[in-house]
Parts: sequence; C-alpha cells; structure tokens
Amino acid sequence: MKLIIVTALLLVVALPEFKRASAQDLQRANEILTKFPVIDGHNDLPYQYRKIVRNQVEKLNIQASYPAIHTDIPRLRKGHVGGQFWAAYTSCNTQYKDSIRAAFQQVDVIHRFVNQYPNTFQFALTAADIESSLKNGKIASLIGLEGGHMIASSLAALRQLYDLGVRYMTVTHNCNTPWARACCDSSPWAYPGKGLNTFGEYVIREMNRLGMMVDISHVHTDTMKDVLKLTKAPVIFSHSSAEATCVHVRNVPDDVLKMLPQTDAVVMINFYNRFVNCSDFCDVNLVADNIDYIKNLIGVDYIGMGADYDGVSYVPTGLEDVSTYPTLFAELVRRGYTEEELGKIAQGNLLRVMKKVEKVKSELAYLPPYEEHLQPPLTDKPCRPNW
Repeated sequence: MKLIIVTALLLVVALPEFKRASAQDLQRANEILTKFPVIDGHNDLPYQYRKIVRNQVEKLNIQASYPAIHTDIPRLRKGHVGGQFWAAYTSCNTQYKDSIRAAFQQVDVIHRFVNQYPNTFQFALTAADIESSLKNGKIASLIGLEGGHMIASSLAALRQLYDLGVRYMTVTHNCNTPWARACCDSSPWAYPGKGLNTFGEYVIREMNRLGMMVDISHVHTDTMKDVLKLTKAPVIFSHSSAEATCVHVRNVPDDVLKMLPQTDAVVMINFYNRFVNCSDFCDVNLVADNIDYIKNLIGVDYIGMGADYDGVSYVPTGLEDVSTYPTLFAELVRRGYTEEELGKIAQGNLLRVMKKVEKVKSELAYLPPYEEHLQPPLTDKPCRPNW
C-alpha cells in the first residue's frame, strides 16, 4: 500500500498542472469539426481484426461500442472523423518470407469491413472521393501500406497494390528493406547504406508516377532527406511527432521539418505517449504543445492528424480513443487557433497534398512503368530468387 501511495504522489509531482479548455472551447471545437471533419492519416484497426478475430470481419461488430479497442463506429462519429487512412500492416518478421501474402490479406480485410458498413464508410481513392464522402455524411476510407517490406522489393507488387486501392506506402516500418534504411533496425540483414539506394530511388519515382503518396514515418533521417530531395510530389509523415519535444528515432528533427515547406509536405501528429513526451504518462496539452512547436517553426500549413489509434499501447489523458479529437481541438481553440487554422489541421492540409500528388501523377502520365529490379547481392536472402 505504501508503494502505491508513493507512486501516486510521484505521478502527481511528475505531471504539471495544465490549464484546461472550457465548455465553450469544446462547443466551439465541435462546431469547427462539424464543418471540417478530421481526416486522420493512420489507424491500425485492420490489425486488430487480424489479432482478435483472424480477419473474420463478421465476428467483430464495430457498429456497437467495443471498448477493448480504440475504434468503433459510435466513437468515430462522436469524434467527428470524416476520413481515415486504415493501415495495412504486417510485422517485419514477414520480410523475405510471405510479406506480400500478408499485405494482400490486410488490404483485403480493409475492403471487407468497409463494405460491411455501407451506411457509414465510403471507399475513397482520390481527394475528390473524400470530398464526395463528406458531402454524403460518410467516413471516407482509404488504405495506407505500413512498410515497404510488404512489396518484397518488387515494383510490380507496388503497382498491383495501388490498383487495389493503396494510396500511400510507408517507405519502411521499423526494419530496413534492401533499398531503404529504417529508423531503428539493427537486424543481421540490416541495409548497409545511409538512406535510399538506387532501387529505393526507383520506388519513389514509381510512387510519384502512380499517384501514391510517399510516407516517411518510421524511416531513418537520412532516408527522410533523400526522399524529400528526390520526390516530385509532396510527401507525408502519416503518424510522427516533433523530435524537439521528445528525442526519439520515430520523430522528426528540426532540420527535416524545415524542409517540408519546400515540398509542401505534411507531418501528421502521432498521439503515442512515448513519441509525444517520451513517457508513459501524457496529457492532451502536451500533444497541443507538439502542434504549437511545429506551427511556430514552419507554419500551420504543414500539420495534420495521424493519431495511430489501435496501433499503440499508451495514449494521452483526454485522448483515449477516436471520440476525443474535439478535446484536442478545444485545447487549440483555447490557445487562440482560428477556424481557418483548425480546418487546415483537421483536413485541409492533407487534401491539398493529395490533390498535388494527383496533379504530379497527371504530369507524369507520359512515363511508362519503371521496370528496374533489385540487384544481387541484396537479393541473396532466404526464400527469394535472385530477382
């Protein structure tokens, strides 16, 4: 009992007192989000389908409250979520094994649960599709592929996944691929280079040609810089935070943040406690501090929402699930953010990026598909032929 009391006292000391948004601030936030519903860049609900019911969508009813996870339809509605990139994710353990099979399974489960609730979800492929969905009062549903290991170093696989609806790919997850360095990989097969190699550059070029957004969450800072220098289209960080507020390899350092205006990129703020303030204990105010920091450094035009719900184990007090976006926006209202600024953070900045990615696709329509292959010795891995 003494240990519990001491621990509780330490937590009280460790967490500073914050000013709180008022009921009027919350009311104003709800009004703004009714006008500009949130389009979030990253939610791992598809992986929960895999873990809980082995992708048997009929066995998980998200139309009712399901408190064991962060996401269900009632809470999406309460949180004013108007668009969601659902993450097709599979572990790095599948690399050099069956990553493509796992990728197709996760893309498939997204299609199936979106189709299961046609009165709630509307599948979207373009910015115009999202805007149509919003007008219809539905939640635009898009697919992001979380990790370049899932294309097995194959541009053909990348193209087929695009045809199945994938509209961004995270260049790496937490493992290096044979063509790009991740934030935090020290595996025996670790990529020997610094950022992108030659084949990695072709992956980015093909994504630009296809009109697939390049996501540089999870990658090494050298990879971030290589992508930002190479890409012809704006990129995103689908679920990352600022390194200045928490020194972590998953966050974005200032020198990279300062490159974002040059390419019109967007960093979509992650709510995971250990990325927000490097602690298991966090408050909505600290997430707002992260947004403040980036706004003051490069401007509000490069910020979005990428909470990472259902993909993390700790979330801030006040941001417990997808119903709580209004709590964060109420805090931003309290801090003096205008309706225009909040509309940009909620959806406008991401829609701008998507439209520009689609414009670049149109400009590159004269190019044939890239046909490069990864070359030995990088292909000399178990369960893989030489090309």
